[in-house]
Amino acid sequence: MTTFAPPSPEAVARVRELANRTLAPDQFLAALALPLGEAELEESRALIRWFRRRYPTPAERLTYVRRAHERWKRAAPSARRSGT
Repeated sequence: MTTFAPPSPEAVARVRELANRTLAPDQFLAALALPLGEAELEESRALIRWFRRRYPTPAERLTYVRRAHERWKRAAPSARRSGT
């Protein structure tokens, strides 16, 4: 397994900019209408199969997500340090 390398401040700023942008309704609907490619669908299905095998019950899945969320919060730059 590789060690997590935090994204650059520029990358964080760009993702925040994209995530916080406002789309017109027609832009939003156009984005939703784009079909996923076959490779993306298969990759998603494979990840879901793996996750469901690794965490077979809803309780195990919720426990994983809670732990992961705490880990992600510790690893992510804080809002104060990133300028928002």
